[in-house]
Amino acid sequence: MNQQLPHVYEFGPFRLDAAEHLLLRDGEAVPLTPKAFDLLVALVERHGHLLEKEELLKIVWPDTFVEEANLASNISQLRKALGDGENGHRYIETAPKRGYRFVASVKKVVDERAESKIQEKPSLQNNLSEEEQAASSGEPISAYPEVKTKNLTSNLKSHTRSLLLALAALTLSGTSFFYFILRTPDPLKVTAPVQVTINGSSRDILSPTIYRMSTALVTDGPRLYFTQGGALTQVSSTGGEIVAVPASFPNAAIGDISPSRSELLVSRSDDEYEGSLWVVPVLGGAPRRLGDLLGHDATWTPDGRQIIYANGSALYRAKSDGTESRKLLTVDGRPYWPRLSQDGSRLRFTVTNTLNSSASLWEAASDGSNPHPLLPGWNQSAYECCGNWTADGRYFVFQSTSNQSTNIWAMRERTGFFQRSGQEPVQLTIGPLNYYAPAPSQDGKKLFVVGEQKRGELSRYDAKTQHLVSYLGGKSDQYLDFSRDGKWVAYVSFPEGILWRSKMDGNERRQLSLPPMRAALPRWSLDGKQIVFMASTPGKPWKIWQVSAEGGNLQQLNADERTEYDPGWSPDGNSLVFSAGTPRDPASIAIYLLDMSTRQLSMLPDSVGMYSPRWSPDGRYIAAHNAGLQNRLSLFDFATRKWTELIAGQQTGGPHWSRDGKYIYFISNQEGGRAIYRVGIDDRKIELWADLTGFRLAPGRFGVWLGWTPDDQPLMLRDVGTQDIYALEWQTP
Repeated sequence: MNQQLPHVYEFGPFRLDAAEHLLLRDGEAVPLTPKAFDLLVALVERHGHLLEKEELLKIVWPDTFVEEANLASNISQLRKALGDGENGHRYIETAPKRGYRFVASVKKVVDERAESKIQEKPSLQNNLSEEEQAASSGEPISAYPEVKTKNLTSNLKSHTRSLLLALAALTLSGTSFFYFILRTPDPLKVTAPVQVTINGSSRDILSPTIYRMSTALVTDGPRLYFTQGGALTQVSSTGGEIVAVPASFPNAAIGDISPSRSELLVSRSDDEYEGSLWVVPVLGGAPRRLGDLLGHDATWTPDGRQIIYANGSALYRAKSDGTESRKLLTVDGRPYWPRLSQDGSRLRFTVTNTLNSSASLWEAASDGSNPHPLLPGWNQSAYECCGNWTADGRYFVFQSTSNQSTNIWAMRERTGFFQRSGQEPVQLTIGPLNYYAPAPSQDGKKLFVVGEQKRGELSRYDAKTQHLVSYLGGKSDQYLDFSRDGKWVAYVSFPEGILWRSKMDGNERRQLSLPPMRAALPRWSLDGKQIVFMASTPGKPWKIWQVSAEGGNLQQLNADERTEYDPGWSPDGNSLVFSAGTPRDPASIAIYLLDMSTRQLSMLPDSVGMYSPRWSPDGRYIAAHNAGLQNRLSLFDFATRKWTELIAGQQTGGPHWSRDGKYIYFISNQEGGRAIYRVGIDDRKIELWADLTGFRLAPGRFGVWLGWTPDDQPLMLRDVGTQDIYALEWQTP
């Protein structure tokens, strides 16, 4: 019987091995998401032919409803991975409103490994009779074989043949048994998301950013609990009005819900990094503090007798009353979202690393031993977090970010002796929203997630009307900076993080950076020819970069691995000032000056622990915050070479010098709301300048952004996006 040989496809410098789920470029693996890989296989297998969009959706997402935008997103990912259009090489052609065609020349290559295996089989088959060959091939066997002779030899052969047939049947039976036990399970399926909360009342359900992942979405069955605007809130799991938890208090972040589903484990922000740990009854009653424990996230053990909590770079274990705390493990980064398996034997958690802007899932034994990455090498630019086991322990669900899109994934757990472990994660959601913080329902039939669509409207604060008004067309842009002559503006698109420049009227718009780089805080040079900015690339720290205003090659100004923030030009245009060091480690942060002609780097005297430097218009002062003490703003005087305290006891952020150098404006977040203040340089008098209470402002990479027009009017990005809770019904094999 002829057997089809699997093929490997070659095109240009690429080699596509569908069986091994591998794409190579000049021998090097090219990372692709599973759906993008399936899409590439479909296109290559029918190269030269047009595949309609509907056909591709059925091939890549069978039995699943997805938007057409998801197809376009994966095509875009493929084009980037293949370098489509670079140096004249074309791979994927778009037929407008119809579909796509793979246009590169493709060569089929026989898989040598499969061929060698197939060639071995005839030599074995030739030693068997026709019936034996039929048995080994799975073909039906006649129940009444013809008897050709009746002598003893024939009978012996007949018995031998029967024995062989029985052994073959037994072998096939055993093979079938192990096939059904060890086979890859049917794919997980989820329905289209059903909205639980209504946007408008539910904005700021939780912050999904890498630095604030310590507030979870949890459920007791009939209700969902989450943090909204820093307060503890709840909503029916079938939808309805959002109401406060009876014992709620401000600045709260939910860590977990108790095994009895009657109490919330909460951290309350007492300073910038760690908070006191509390137990809050969901149906009323006084909250109780867990001793003197401090942490930024926590979870209960399955029996409810102990807790695991995170503080700094370590995880600790303590009794549920806050006593007998002991360290379990320390990681290179900051741990979040600890979760224990149902049997209490395994601990999984997220580790964030601000040095390379990453988040990854880790696993350890419950006693803290053997900590290791859960999915090493699975995502080329690791950005996974926030995992939860389902109630039956069969699946582990988590969120993963790739190509600026965040989705929910599930991984099958090994639950029996015969079941495979280490299953590849399966993607459950794909756009158009970003999905965060998966919370499995108690009955195992649903996943509750936060769905978000980020969008902003550039706005100016009108001091006369005390309202926000659209500015420069109200586009979704932030981090604006204006050239000295007032003709040009540099900005960063939100949420994509791409650097652009254009004239003030929007003409002559030019893109200056490309994904996956994320840019922030551009600053024009004095002559308007160069722009410096801070940017990060996957797996790398934030650094200071420079680019020509006309575009072209980007240049990183310093080669070391320190994180760098807040670049700013000196008034004479000869130097840069910026802060550098390790975030969350004040002792490592300092302010540096870079001579742009000699490229010599020097540290500003006594600036250890200082960040966010801002040069005064006359060049005499540099204003900066004290790291870890946002309620202090200081001035460095170049004449005296000394620091003096300008503000103490009031939270400050985003300092901005007025054009005349007489004031510094700053934004402050007080319990009563957000506001803009200014302080006089001569009299040190602090004034309330604008009350921003009630304004919905888009959360940026470093919190709320505050910018300024050339005539000192505040600029902000009004939040016009959506963030709601959704329910996904899912089917598990």
